[in-house]
Amino acid sequence: MEELLIQLEHLREKMIRSGLEHGLQSKKTIQLSKQLDKIIDQYVQQTLVAISKK
Repeated sequence: MEELLIQLEHLREKMIRSGLEHGLQSKKTIQLSKQLDKIIDQYVQQTLVAISKK
């Protein structure tokens, strides 16, 4: 799960830089946002599984 947090933070920083450099509506920024959404979904799923096991 920690690996996902690292990926999440890395993608978040890339998306922010892309948004500042290319604009929020650029294809690159939107693509990074979609990738970030997938990582967030994975993290939430893993968190829910971990909570349900307690």
